[in-house]
Amino acid sequence: MILPLKLFHALLLIALLCPAASAAVVKQHGYAVFGQPKYSKDFTHLDYVNPDAPKGGTLRIMGSGTFDTLNPYTLKGTSPISTGNFYQYGISELNEPLMVGSGLYDPSGDEPYSAYGLIAETLEFSDDRSWVVFNLRPEARFHDGRPITAHDVAFSYRLLSEQGHPNYRAMLGEVERIDLLGTHRIRFIFKSSNNPLLILRLGELPVLPEHYWRNRNFAETTFEPALNSGPYRITQVVPGRRLVFERVRDYWGQDLPINRGKYNADRMEVEFYRDNNVAFEAFKAGEFDIYLEHKASNWANAYDFPAVHSGAVVKRAIEHEIPASTQALFFNTRRSPFDQRLVRKALGMLFDFEWTNRVLFYDAYQRSLSYYPNSPFSATDLPAGQEFLYLEQYRDQLPPELFLEPFSLPTTDGRGIPRDTLRRAVELFAEAGWTLRNGQLQNAQGRRLTFEVLLVNPSLERILLPWSTNLARLGIDLRIRTVDRAQYKARLDQFDYDMILTTLPQSLSPGQEQAIYFHSAQRDIKGSRNYAGIAHPVVDALLDTLQRADTRTKQIAAAKAIDRVLLWEHYTIPNWYINYHRIAHRNTLRSLTTPPYSLSIRSWWIDNKTD
Repeated sequence: MILPLKLFHALLLIALLCPAASAAVVKQHGYAVFGQPKYSKDFTHLDYVNPDAPKGGTLRIMGSGTFDTLNPYTLKGTSPISTGNFYQYGISELNEPLMVGSGLYDPSGDEPYSAYGLIAETLEFSDDRSWVVFNLRPEARFHDGRPITAHDVAFSYRLLSEQGHPNYRAMLGEVERIDLLGTHRIRFIFKSSNNPLLILRLGELPVLPEHYWRNRNFAETTFEPALNSGPYRITQVVPGRRLVFERVRDYWGQDLPINRGKYNADRMEVEFYRDNNVAFEAFKAGEFDIYLEHKASNWANAYDFPAVHSGAVVKRAIEHEIPASTQALFFNTRRSPFDQRLVRKALGMLFDFEWTNRVLFYDAYQRSLSYYPNSPFSATDLPAGQEFLYLEQYRDQLPPELFLEPFSLPTTDGRGIPRDTLRRAVELFAEAGWTLRNGQLQNAQGRRLTFEVLLVNPSLERILLPWSTNLARLGIDLRIRTVDRAQYKARLDQFDYDMILTTLPQSLSPGQEQAIYFHSAQRDIKGSRNYAGIAHPVVDALLDTLQRADTRTKQIAAAKAIDRVLLWEHYTIPNWYINYHRIAHRNTLRSLTTPPYSLSIRSWWIDNKTD
């Protein structure tokens, strides 16, 4: 039968607008990976903010290290948002995303896997998660007054996919195509269905102004603040040393429920310090207002100064439920002998955490026995239930002991490696082909076991020197090399190292970023965060299972299965973590409360009436 031309066009239009017509369509103000968002569509503000917080004042904060670009989206250079702690402050050079609640821009404080519309007023998606439509707010504006449109969203998607950091290509790679459905309406169609986390990741897409970037070189570093759309704009730049942000008085989104009670300081001044000891002395002298403490010895001993005694500075330990970062010594398995699991395991046995914690850290930390410390994703017991089912099908590709005992690491009394542990390590080395000859651990070709740990922070050297001493007892030569940040980043991007001590941020809802960290497809991509060079078929399969989890129970089970495999393969030597914020600040700073999943400095305000 030949359809009349008008009817054919009508049916074609329906097919284009509704590619999954057979699936139910959901339209919401927010999105939860599992279930429903906490806040209904008529919510007025978040529970943990003061919606009537006064605006005004200047907040002086510390930047850690330095920056050599204000473009946060490419592989080249180090931008402020990638420096230590910067994301905590609630300001950045990042463009606003479609939704907030997940990602770095404005993480949720009281929900683990939800996001709410920012530039997008609502979203629509099929119940099989095969596509999503974002409906943009007509009032959304860039700082030059021009509206944010679906064309800007499409431009941002293409620009970041083609020229952005490799992580964007990995994150956006599951999109089959995009359709412009109107000035303020855009659809993403996925390559496959049932990937609930992909909608959350697309909601994190920063929206860049096409009219600004169209004729600029996106790949180049720059100290020119780009056109943005958020609550602050950069008004002063001293390259590498200082930034000033000022609140945008006519910010288009200031009255949105998701923003009420946030972004209260009129001015944010950031001074960058390359040396944390210098920074701390500056804080004591009153040079800035907030100090996020990361050094256990400082927390134990360094806050005996007049401003603390007088109450002008408040020292606080605030418990939280935020998954701790994966902090560890990462083996580069692209290089020998770290391509040998037994060598990695033996080297890990010789790191004396208990001594380090007692002598250097004042017993402040807990040992990380997971890639997801302080979270429900930690595989701390035997595999059971859904996790066991995920692992059982790969039993012949996994160490047998993975199914028989919880993962553990040798412990000490804090006064040295026991002889039994040394003996067991020697046995593992011998099994891997390394034997002790003439005071040196050598392979069959007579090559000594020698490797280098690459650092960027010289204060970490004191942590590795005791390990070096332990290794030397077995004839292993460990060298420690500290380089500047530019060289360090360049070597990381090229995987030019034997071992590094670094962290991988973890989220409340792990998914696609885990593939960036651990999938074999990322192993040889310049600039990827698969630092260990992991290429394990079981890990790849479990990562796919994780991303397609359609319930919280399945997500937890898949993440625990991944955690267990990574641990038993000994790709890292796990470090330590704490489950509380260590922070000191001027007593002029106020907050309503601290939510479980965020420090939420963006909701603090300045009380100038305080003496």
